Amino acid sequence: MTVRDEAAKLAADVTELRHAIHRDPEIGLQLPRTQAKILDALAGLPVEVTVGRQLSSVTAVLRGGQPGPVVLLRGDMDALPVTEATGLPFASEVEGAMHACGHDLHVAMLAGAARLLSARQPELPGTVLFMFQPGEEGAFGARFMIDEGVLDAAGQRPVAGYAIHVFSHLLDLGTIATRPGPALAASDSLTVTVRGRGGHASIPHRNADPIPAACEMVTALQTFVTRRFDVFDPVVITVGMIHAGTARNVIPDTATFEATVRSYSPAARSRLRQGTVRLVHSIAEAHGLSADAEYAEGYPVTANDAAEAAFATEAAADVFGAGRVAVPGQPLTGSEDFSFVLQQVPGAFVLLGACPPDLDPQTAPSNHSAEAAFDDSVLADGVALYAELALRRLAAAGVD
Repeated sequence: MTVRDEAAKLAADVTELRHAIHRDPEIGLQLPRTQAKILDALAGLPVEVTVGRQLSSVTAVLRGGQPGPVVLLRGDMDALPVTEATGLPFASEVEGAMHACGHDLHVAMLAGAARLLSARQPELPGTVLFMFQPGEEGAFGARFMIDEGVLDAAGQRPVAGYAIHVFSHLLDLGTIATRPGPALAASDSLTVTVRGRGGHASIPHRNADPIPAACEMVTALQTFVTRRFDVFDPVVITVGMIHAGTARNVIPDTATFEATVRSYSPAARSRLRQGTVRLVHSIAEAHGLSADAEYAEGYPVTANDAAEAAFATEAAADVFGAGRVAVPGQPLTGSEDFSFVLQQVPGAFVLLGACPPDLDPQTAPSNHSAEAAFDDSVLADGVALYAELALRRLAAAGVD
């Protein structure tokens, strides 16, 4: 029986787990109810289970019957602060929380892979490390798990690591995609407070108005992107929040704005950190004002190892057919904290199209939308892909 056949037999149980997690979403690093569901799904399997100290993570180690290396498989667990509007029969029952990014599918698929691979334990030439991770949505969950020793949980470092991420848009249902090099952008933030001197709006010359300076900074940052960076090493700066004042006839003391900053190379990221802060301070000084500018690094570039991306592409094509596999020509501008794992372990971040068949992927609600929908038919494929990547990588390491 093939791995796909075995995964198909698990589809009903995997779907039930996905729906249970979807109904009961949790946000951030502390996900006790989700953790409990994972532990129940792993109960009875021949795995060594540990849970996190600072976060509700679950690490499971499956030691094969034959000696060999370690392969890591990651599935993220957390939901988003979104009120669901899908109308699904298993929609979120928690006000203000929703699995709008498909992490419920990731957890269910990874638990299914643990069950599938456990049934093959005697023949496994090595160890599979299952990383169930909270706090992917901006809470640095992967970094916390690394600090707590997840990469050494099996006694030796993994030779490869893989994560699967479903998409409610962009990709056709069932399409599997990955690429060598940058797959997702680094994500940083810029927070600026322009400090002036408030007063009556009718006599601006007697005050120090921070609003025009803040507006100039916002537009200057856009020019900075287009004139200081190579278009073939792109960066993105988007100001998503700006606030100043309380009334139309009052000049405020301060104006603030926040921006998200995306990049694909360490060199561009370093220049963004230095250049944005310098630009803000210079404009403030030109207006006779001062400014506080905080540049905070978030997630690094999600950079796939070229050999592991090629390996994942070949494995997917062998199992599902070449027609279902794609190699994107460019990375996405989103970010992911699996990037922290890929800084230490060669691996690949793999995309899986889960857009419902009655929707157009180009216009369907995107991940993070209150209407984002993911088709359950990809669950068995995700289980099979996780398992195949582990089985083939362990076998390949044995040949090496």
